[in-house]
Amino acid sequence: MKVKAIQIKKTGAPSVMKWVTVDVPAPKAGEVTVRHTAIGFNFIDCTHRAGRYPLDMPTGIGSEAAGVIEKVGRGVKGLKVGQRVVYIGKVGTYSEAQNVPAGICIPIPRDITDEQAAATHLKGMTVEMLVERVHKTKKGDIVMMHSAAGGVGLMLCQWAKSRGAMVIGTASSASKCKAIKAAGAKYAIDTSKKDVVKEVMKITKKRGVDVIYDPVGKDTWEISLACLASRGLLASFGGASGPIPPVNLNDMSFMARAPFIVRASLFNYAADPEDRRKSARRVFAMIRSKKIKLKINQRYPLKDAVKLHRDVESRKTTGISMLVP
Repeated sequence: MKVKAIQIKKTGAPSVMKWVTVDVPAPKAGEVTVRHTAIGFNFIDCTHRAGRYPLDMPTGIGSEAAGVIEKVGRGVKGLKVGQRVVYIGKVGTYSEAQNVPAGICIPIPRDITDEQAAATHLKGMTVEMLVERVHKTKKGDIVMMHSAAGGVGLMLCQWAKSRGAMVIGTASSASKCKAIKAAGAKYAIDTSKKDVVKEVMKITKKRGVDVIYDPVGKDTWEISLACLASRGLLASFGGASGPIPPVNLNDMSFMARAPFIVRASLFNYAADPEDRRKSARRVFAMIRSKKIKLKINQRYPLKDAVKLHRDVESRKTTGISMLVP
């Protein structure tokens, strides 16, 4: 079966992504062929394209999609032709269709749309991991989310607020701060105008925050450490600005506050199929209950993936972006 897809032969700027025709063979044993109806964008797509997380070349790109099963390989149980599914874990979602291991496919409930599923599968399970398992967020917690105007950030603001936490978000513009507060953050700090550490200490009366969720990495590492309360938790779950610097656990300022540091990875928290199914069910339940309200702010035709990546890297986007096959 011939389909159109985005592929790269080398890493680099968005322009390395090319719109090509590829062949999708019959699914092997244990696989299904999924024709995509909605493709989620995640920052890890830019990371793969830039080469910070290397892939074997040439390669497809993209990590999250929803669609309809068109073919079922030998030995597959519990899935059938015509069934709607969503998945992460198979690079190559920037395509009209691809073969996918059956074990990573999650059936989409009738009351959840394909766009809702594709917009929240990776991002939603990331938030579920952070708020429910990395730290069991509870009433009275003070939590901070860096780059909170992105898809994960806006969802985390809503989820953490629903658990009774007070949320502080950071973003790079006034308009993004407005979006953060609309999503449930009590405070939004404009990093283009304000000193984050001073603002946090003012908000918390010099106490600091209980938990910091940080997808940025290098550029926010020292800021995050300075904002933590005594024995607070810093959950690093990405490196958009680059890897964090080496950590000296014997540094006196570090020892004085005895912080907890964790590198939270969905690849670990969703490695077990049952964990993945439970996490997905929690995400669907949050959407169903309207505790998480989804807004897809940007939709791009699949063939325009280059423009999407350029817009993301120039900080023109907010919230959830999606590719439409």
